[in-house]
Parts: sequence; structure tokens; C-alpha cells
Amino acid sequence: MENIMQEQRPLPEHLKLAVRPAASPEAMIEGEGYRITVLTPQLLRLEYHPDGRFEDRATQTVLNRDFPVPEFRLIDHGNRLEIITDRLHLSYDKQPFSRYGLNVRVRNGSGHLMGVWHYGDTPQNLGGTARTLDNADGAIPLEPGLMSRGGYTVMDDSRSLLLEEDGQVTPREAGALDLYFFGYGHDYLECLKDFYRLSGPAPLLPRYALGNWWSRYYPYSADEYLALMERFEQEQIPFSVAVIDMDWHLVDVDPQYGSGWTGYTWNRRLFPDPQQFLARLHERGLHVTLNVHPADGVRAFEDPYLAIAAELGMNPEKGDAVEFDITDPKFLRAYFKYLHHPLEEEGVDFWWIDWQQGGVTRVPGLEPLWMLNHYHYLDSGRRGSRPLTFSRYAGLGSHRYPVGFSGDTIVTWESLAFQPYFTASAANAGYGWWSHDIGGHMQGYLDDELVMRWVQFGVFSPVLRLHSSASPFNSKEPWRFNPVAETAMKEALRLRHRLIPYLYTMNRYASVDGLPLVRPLYYHHPEQPEAYRVPNQYYFGTELMACPVTSPVDRRTAMAEFTAWLPEGRWFDFFSGRRYDGGRSLSLYRNLETIPVLAKAGAIVPLADHSGYTSSTANPGQLEVKVFAGADGRFRLWEDAEDAEGALGDREESWCVTEMTLSWADTASFTVHPASGNLAALPPLRSWKLCFAGVAETQVKVFAGGAETTADTAYDHSTHTLTVTIPETAVSAAITVELGNAKLAVNRTGEDIFDLLNRAQIEFQLKEQIYGLVRSSATPAAALASLAALKLEQPLFGALCEILTAGLG
Repeated sequence: MENIMQEQRPLPEHLKLAVRPAASPEAMIEGEGYRITVLTPQLLRLEYHPDGRFEDRATQTVLNRDFPVPEFRLIDHGNRLEIITDRLHLSYDKQPFSRYGLNVRVRNGSGHLMGVWHYGDTPQNLGGTARTLDNADGAIPLEPGLMSRGGYTVMDDSRSLLLEEDGQVTPREAGALDLYFFGYGHDYLECLKDFYRLSGPAPLLPRYALGNWWSRYYPYSADEYLALMERFEQEQIPFSVAVIDMDWHLVDVDPQYGSGWTGYTWNRRLFPDPQQFLARLHERGLHVTLNVHPADGVRAFEDPYLAIAAELGMNPEKGDAVEFDITDPKFLRAYFKYLHHPLEEEGVDFWWIDWQQGGVTRVPGLEPLWMLNHYHYLDSGRRGSRPLTFSRYAGLGSHRYPVGFSGDTIVTWESLAFQPYFTASAANAGYGWWSHDIGGHMQGYLDDELVMRWVQFGVFSPVLRLHSSASPFNSKEPWRFNPVAETAMKEALRLRHRLIPYLYTMNRYASVDGLPLVRPLYYHHPEQPEAYRVPNQYYFGTELMACPVTSPVDRRTAMAEFTAWLPEGRWFDFFSGRRYDGGRSLSLYRNLETIPVLAKAGAIVPLADHSGYTSSTANPGQLEVKVFAGADGRFRLWEDAEDAEGALGDREESWCVTEMTLSWADTASFTVHPASGNLAALPPLRSWKLCFAGVAETQVKVFAGGAETTADTAYDHSTHTLTVTIPETAVSAAITVELGNAKLAVNRTGEDIFDLLNRAQIEFQLKEQIYGLVRSSATPAAALASLAALKLEQPLFGALCEILTAGLG
């Protein structure tokens, strides 16, 4: 009887999701065998069951159907019904769903017909994401996402398992159809926001997760790992997460127990005092994750074997393995109690769930990867810290369990070339927090330029985690590469940590507003065909647009090319300050040191000022704000009370917001408004380095707390950046900088062409001829005509064209 009662004991409350699965009866139209629910003017639930048995419980994908009832009209013709919203017009013959009996017309926000869906149609899908990039050497097929150029998508939830109130999952009844019709036209962001309402929001990441992660599949000893962290600090390379791959546990096991992939016992030869090792990592400000492959259960050689075997009613003397069975509530409780919680007490912050062992469980249709992600994520927050897990994608709804591990890629240019598109398109599945093996994982070849470009992309990807295989020749320490690559990698890793104030604000936008950090261009320019033709170009937050370089430099020009499309307006290179006029496609050329990252006029980008080196990811006392001239701008910097341990700051009252505004006129002004909300989350005083990019040198007035004050100013002609440094000021005080007679700077066309030619590996006489033609031409158009007559090699001519035409408007 005791065992039966224990088996029936419910799961702990922290392993249950909060759900609202029942829709309002007023939103439902039900008849013989069918039920249609109008969730929003663009979102319908379409159910059919021959016996009229419909499902109101939550599923693996769908948690909430309790939407406000939208306005709609129902017209019942007896043998046919119509449902009409301001965006959709459904016609249904009340029979089993068929192509001829069920259709939906979709209109856009202006009332124009976008398309007609007939049951069974598959629209042109824009792609979602994939479970893993394991062994990928270039592009792989993607699962469908939620967006299509046809204006509608159908999500089939018929085979998704049910989430019971007690936190467990059960199979659905066979024979039922459960479809969700998304008819959003090209309002991709609205589609995504309603998907999050349906499936649950993207959670907030802990602040430390947005810094750099060090990871390598390598049998480090504790002393070796700590010495490496010390070297990183000496080199002033910041990290916030220490990833310990599978060699933390015993891997050389007696063959009678099987392989060493699964393990829960510290390898004391490498880690004689695990708790001290973890404590020393924490002292350095690092959070720790351990790799685990749970498929083989718990074997008799493991330290926790006796306790978990006894808990599950086994006879430990027999030495039988405790089988991994995530579907058994009793095993699940013991799994956490004996295998994970003791290691967390020693200092493990979260888990890397490395599951590759198939999709079979005792519950038909249940994917063990999904269940591991689900329960591990929920369990990780039980002590009050912000939940976090690290695992592979397991289908729609997986965005609830960040961070995603994209798998073991091959180290080639082809792998790198696929990852920007792969990352951006994942937003179409609501999956915004991919972590790639930056630099590639295995096989392939050594190419210093490739690894450097991968790290530069990593800065402008959701999570930057360096990783590589156990090969003694394959690792990502910057000093293992040539001096140019080493310097560029170090600068990239430092920039990533400086970006954390910006990234953390975007973290909030992703969770609260349904706006992923990385978004395809067509989200914001859906009617522009060019936005669909640049798959590797994407928005990075609200202020930036990234164009990662994924091909080698041309040997003669020492420049790499990226074919981009710039939307209407003025754009500035984030690094050089070069101004571009948008509304066109063009090729961007960059040397080894940078990639094209563009900020629109009026953009405001807050960074941590790491003039004095620190690897801390906490709310900084010194802020640098890059302000891009040429248009009005507004940015709200969100910070909260999350402490170094990742304690929860999810309640609205724990947040603090600092608004910054740019007014661009003859006398431009930039204002840092007083912080509001939970001021205790911020340092009481802050210093400010305000960098105005793209502005001509001008006079400056500074006001703090309403009174004019002095500030240091400097102007960098090479990047057209005016820097105003303001000493520590109370965060509750306003700061205003006035730029008298503000004008846009003129691009350094002549200087940039000289720099290009000076680096180019071409004949000296040709350099002189090109430079002479450019200097003697009255206009850029005249210079281009003269250069075209020279029949130059395309990379050189293209790079010259970019400079000459960048800011013609």
C-alpha cells in the first residue's frame, strides 16, 4: 500500500506550469462533430471529432486559450456556417473537414484579400528551426514555422500530449483533429505575439547568460580549468558562464555497466574537491553548468546508486541499473532528489541536457527530450533563482525552456554561412535563444579567419558560447590564433560583455512584448521583396542590424563582401561611423577587424563602460551610450534587482527604467531622464560616456539636475564621434546635452579610399591611378564612370563603389 500511495503522490508544485487552457464559451461555435473557437480576429481553433469529444486541457504546445472574446459574426445557413472577423472569413459545411467543405479567406489590415486556405493546403512557409545542427556541414532542412508569404499558417496540435493539472503528461485520444489557423497576412510580429499568448511567453534569461560562455569537450582537471580562467582574466577576456563537459564525471567505466556517457559521480582524479572547485569559479563571478547524458540511468558504480535504488524499491545488492524513465513520477522525483539537487547544493547553477538517444518512452508519442527540457527548466527555479536550462530544441513550445543548444557542427565556412539564417528564422517558431558552438565543434580544418569571423558573429547572436571538441589542436583560446585573429577575437568578446545593458533590455522585450532579439528583416518590411533576399541579415534588438561576414576576404583587397539591403532612411556603421543612405541593395566590404553592423539614424545603444576591465555582468556604475545622429530617437533601458545568484526579478515592481531621448534639430539635444521604478536595483551614482556618432564637431552644453555643468569633450575625426564624459551623477537626476548647430558629418570618402588602396595587394601604379581619378573627379558619379573604364577586378571595384556611394543622399 505504501508503494501505491507513493506512486500516486503528485509532483511538487514547482514542476507544474501555470496554465489557462479553457477558452471562453462565448468564443466557441459547436455542432455535431465540430467545434470552432475564435481566439483573436486572426486566430481560430478548428476541432473535429466524430463523437464530439473535444479537449479543454493544456497540451505540450498550447497552454492558454483564455483570450478576450473578439468581435465576430456567425451566420448559420443550416447546412453551412460562416464566421467573419475583420481579418478572416471562414466557410464550413459542418461535415468532416475536407478541402471542399472548409476554407478561410484572409485579409490584411487594409482589408485586401491575401489568400484563401482550403483544408489541406500547405502555404509557402518561411521556415522555422530544427532540432539540432549535429554533424551539419552547411545548410540543413528546417521544420515549418508560423509565418508564410501566403498570409496564413496552420499549426496541427492533434498529436501533442496533454498536460494534466498534476503536472504529468498523458496521450490524447486518437482520431481527433485539433488545428490552429493563423491568418495574419504579413503581420508577422502580431502572429508571433499571439503564438506566445497561446503557448506561453519566452522567459527572461538570467543576466549572466548574456555574457560569454567558455566551453570545451576536454578532460580538464580542476587546476587546469582554474588556471585557464586566470589566464582569461590576465588577458582581460571576460566570461560569465563556465561550461564543464562530460569529463566532470566518471567516463572510464567497467564494460559490464555499458558506456561512460551517462554519469553522476565526480571524477575525483580530475576534481579532488568538487565543492571547492565550484566555489572558486563562483568567486570569479562565473556561473557553472555541467553536461549530462541521462539515457543510461543510474548504474551500480555511481555514488547516488544506493540511495536512489532504495527510494525506488529496488534491491541494491543485486546491482541492477536504475533505468531512466522520465514518464514515471516516482523516478522523476528521485532523479532530481538524488542526482541533481545534491550537485546543485555543491554549486552547480544549471544543467546542460545533452540528449541524443532517440524518442521512445513508455508514453506513446512522448519525446523524452521535451520532457527533460520541461521538468529541468521548472526544477531549476525551485530555489528562487531565475530558471535556466541548456538543451536541444524539441518542437513548437520549446521557447519556454531556454537556452537552446544547437549541436555539434563541422568546422567549415559552410557551417558558419548557414548559422545567421538558421538563427534568424528560428524566430518564426518563437525560438529566440539559440546558443551555437561558436567557432564550430569538430572535424573540419584550422582557419584562423574562419574562427575569428565566427566569434564576430557570436557577438551578434543570442548567446555567445565558445566550444570545440577534445582534439588537442581544436580549441578557441584567442592566443592560439595569429595576432590579427587574436586581437579581433579579444575585442569581440569584450564588446559582447559591454553590450549586456542593451541585451538585457532586449531580454525583457522578448519576454514581455514578444519581440525576439534576432529577427528577419521581413518582420519589419514585409512588403519589400528585398527583405526576403538577405537571409543572413537580421535585426539585432530594436536599434541594430547585423550583417555577419561568412566568407573569406579577397586576397587582393583584404576585404570580405556582404550583399545587404538597407531599408529607407539613414544608416551608420556601428564601428566606423560611415553614413549610408538606405532604400537600396548594396555590397558592404570589411577588413578582418570588423563586420557590418548598422544603426539607423536616431538609434541609442547603451553599453557598459569597461574602460577599467571587469567581467561583471551586474548593472554597471559606468555607462557608455552610443547615439546616432540624424533623427529623433528614444530608448528605455530596463534593469532589475536580479543579484549575482540570478535571484528572481520578474515582478514588475523589481524593475527600474531609464529613458533616453534624442531630439534632432538645428540645436539637437540628448536627455537621460531620471530613473524611475525600483531605484534600489541601480547604483546610486553613475558616470556617463555619451558618444554621438555621425555628427560634425560642434559646441556642447551639459546640464545635470537642471543646472549647467562642465564635462570633458573630445572629437574623433576618424569615426565622426563626439564624446561627452560626465562624472558620477545621481541616477535620480536628469542629464541633458545640447549640441549647438548640429549637423551630420560628411563621410571620409577620400581617406577611406586611401586606406582601402593602402591595404590592397595590387600594383602601386594602379593604386596611384585609382586615387588620382577619384581625387580629380567632380562628383562620385564621375569617379565611378572613370573607374568603370579601368575594368577593375570586381572585389576592388565593389569596395570602391561602396565608399563612393555610401552617403549620396
